[in-house]
Amino acid sequence: MTTYTVRPLNRPVDADVAVPGSKSITNRALLLAALANGESVLENALFSEDSHWFSESLRRMGIVVWEDAAHATMTVRGEGGTFPEKTADCFVGNSGTTARFMVAAAALGRGDYRFDGVPRMRQRPIAPLLDALRPLGTRFSFEADADCFPLIVHGEGLRGGETTLDAAASSQYLTGLLMAAPYAEGDVTIRLAGELVSEPYIDMTIRMMAQFGVQVSMGKGVFMTRTGGRYRAQRYIIEPDASNATYFFAAAALCGGRVRVPNLPALSLQGDVGFVDVLAQMGCAVTKTAEYIEVQGTGTLHGVDVDMNAISDTAQTLAAIAPFADSPVRIRNIGHIRHKETDRIHAAVNELKRLGVDAEEFSDGLIIQPSVVHPAEVQTYDDHRMAMAFSVIGLRAEGITIANPECTAKTFPDFFQRFESLYT
Repeated sequence: MTTYTVRPLNRPVDADVAVPGSKSITNRALLLAALANGESVLENALFSEDSHWFSESLRRMGIVVWEDAAHATMTVRGEGGTFPEKTADCFVGNSGTTARFMVAAAALGRGDYRFDGVPRMRQRPIAPLLDALRPLGTRFSFEADADCFPLIVHGEGLRGGETTLDAAASSQYLTGLLMAAPYAEGDVTIRLAGELVSEPYIDMTIRMMAQFGVQVSMGKGVFMTRTGGRYRAQRYIIEPDASNATYFFAAAALCGGRVRVPNLPALSLQGDVGFVDVLAQMGCAVTKTAEYIEVQGTGTLHGVDVDMNAISDTAQTLAAIAPFADSPVRIRNIGHIRHKETDRIHAAVNELKRLGVDAEEFSDGLIIQPSVVHPAEVQTYDDHRMAMAFSVIGLRAEGITIANPECTAKTFPDFFQRFESLYT
């Protein structure tokens, strides 16, 4: 399939949509289980390109991972903070979580671990993480540009101590450091330099570390782990992906009717459940329980001016429904998403303009005016979120075709099959 043509939905939606497991939780759980001592079973795990590159990197470093896609389970035999292989060649695709988490974890090993990815990954920033690992005793070498992929981690174990991290480009640097830090030879103190973006993902990391048995101490801009903390092997259930649920919630907002996502709890680990609060500001009714989240829309949307720094993976979803609002929609404080799979601000504005929408980009965001959407083929920039978010537009506008729909395999391989359930 080289394109996907969206059919307008000429009635309110009425659907319960089962969303696969969270990519962010799956990849964190894979590493925590690998560092634990013993066997963990991850249930409702996500099977996608990103989780494939993560589990494959673990295998190359000597961690046994069994996968049962039919039952959405992964079984990981943790090695207690060590990696049996002394050399490994790991390919991370375009998975930022794999790149940042595994590079930090490789510092715990005793060997040389090479990491590379697709051409876009060679452009995505990694230097702040490397700069934070060096004072903790990690060395690196590079095959091309300094502080870029492809690189080799010369693991000698983390010695502990204090380091400074610039997390303005990605919260994944801090997550990688935090998850590896309990296995350092001494306590680790991480001091942040500047702004921390996507803070709910750090909350997720710290909560998951606690679920696996390790506590993180926090102060203002300071995070500390004690040496000797150890993760516990366990059975762990992964929540549905809140970021990927937003496309279905947006369908209810745009078309009217209701969409419920089962097993996504109000007290989710994932900050992106906050997207439904934006929909509430736009006029939707939102129900949150311990068993599900549901959005009911009227088909009428009000404009908003919203800071989406904390839920930036949902910015494209909001951009997709914004032309149908009755007043402008402004999305602010998301400059860091220019360094994702693509420059997401520029890509979103480009494609909105292709559809005839009045949209303008700024250094850290965009503004979208109420507009009549014209038929066009949406370019997706090999970015799964562009493909999924812009599909929603076609539920209200004729002639919307999505180029390269296969790119959704990164986090949601069967997205379009589940999207079709909105029509039944």
